[in-house]
Amino acid sequence: MEEKSLGKILMIDDDEDVLLAAKLLLKKHAHQVIIEKNPKKIPFLLNNDSYDVILLDMNFSKDITSGKEGFFWLNQILEKDPAAVVILITAFGDVEMAVKALKEGATDFVLKPWQNEKLLATISTAIKLKKSYNEVDRLKKAKKQLEEDINQPFKNIIGESQAMKEVFELIEKVAKTEANILILGENGTGKELIARAIHNRSERSENVFVNVDMGAITETLFESELFGHVKGAFTDAKEDRVGRFEMANSGTLFLDEIGNLSLSMQSKLMAVLQNREVFRVGASKGAPVDIRLVSATNMSIHAMVGEGAFRQDLLYRINTVEIRIPPLRDRISDILLIATHFLKVYARKYRKNISHIDADGLKKLQMYHWPGNVRELQHAVERAVIMTDGDHLGPNDFFFLKQGEERLDVESGILNLDELERKVIRKAIKIHDGNISKAAKDLGLTRASLYRRLGKHDL
Repeated sequence: MEEKSLGKILMIDDDEDVLLAAKLLLKKHAHQVIIEKNPKKIPFLLNNDSYDVILLDMNFSKDITSGKEGFFWLNQILEKDPAAVVILITAFGDVEMAVKALKEGATDFVLKPWQNEKLLATISTAIKLKKSYNEVDRLKKAKKQLEEDINQPFKNIIGESQAMKEVFELIEKVAKTEANILILGENGTGKELIARAIHNRSERSENVFVNVDMGAITETLFESELFGHVKGAFTDAKEDRVGRFEMANSGTLFLDEIGNLSLSMQSKLMAVLQNREVFRVGASKGAPVDIRLVSATNMSIHAMVGEGAFRQDLLYRINTVEIRIPPLRDRISDILLIATHFLKVYARKYRKNISHIDADGLKKLQMYHWPGNVRELQHAVERAVIMTDGDHLGPNDFFFLKQGEERLDVESGILNLDELERKVIRKAIKIHDGNISKAAKDLGLTRASLYRRLGKHDL
């Protein structure tokens, strides 16, 4: 069967015999051929579909020789779609009219009666031109995006507070190096965004960025996920599988929530990082890997080392440089900036005409302690945009607050639940002489939960 390479073609001509003859010829070579006798239907046709090539008669019944109607409809088509590929057709064409048609925006010009081979060749050339238009448009958009990225190197990480400026400065210093980075911060602070910013500004930016959520990998699947396996290595190993380390070769490997690894998994990870070589499960020969390692955790990993829950040598290996991301409650000055950004995003997404957050709404946001950080603020704004019927957001549009979670002004200064939690945890640890397991039990928490709170409060 002959390949139909001419795409979708629309032909407009007031001569039914010409339309039928063209359709018989073109349907052998095109995916679809739409014919139309009445040029007044052109706006409807363009509003409801798109075409690879449009064949347009120059002369209709009102004026059969001048081509004025053809030029009128050519301009209508190009006004609707400036990238449309239009081939004009006439029985009375001459060089002057052909030149004018090309100047008006036509792609080519064909005389009736046409030669079949010439018409097919002209359409084929026009299809290639359409593809080149699309590619040029894609490249222009990519160039614009690249320029925006260059001009706004941290555009996805929103913040102008001094704390965030220090984070940005640190990223600039370490990104071009090969140093292993450990990112510390609470849930929702944007650890993955920081990791991607480091990768995008590194010498490996043209290579792959592989993200692995270590908290979601079970111990039984750890080796297979990270290092891969060979066919037949275990019951379900029906084919060879490449692990995340090999996927990230020559690029950046981001190990998120690394504090969740058991000591057994830590030992296996340490061996790979030390030898720069991975052994797929069931393989007898190792494969060298060249990766830039960025890790992250919301847990108090230094306290875990002291407790024996995290290997000290692995910590040394992964944290040549540490980047601590401040929680949102410690950069209140960024709340309006971040909330306004999400307001614009979700007002556009949900087609709402919402202009701003009023002063009382902002005060409510700033009084909240944000345990979920930027991610929680994002969800709070999205929910407010969905629910409001007004043209701005006020305090009654935000429903995230629970009893006792607002900041309280007392004689001794500002006090909130975080400060109370910090004091209780410190007291429990002191009572049990630093024994995390006993302190966690006394507080009604798991060891992992207590470690997260230790990291949260930098204890």
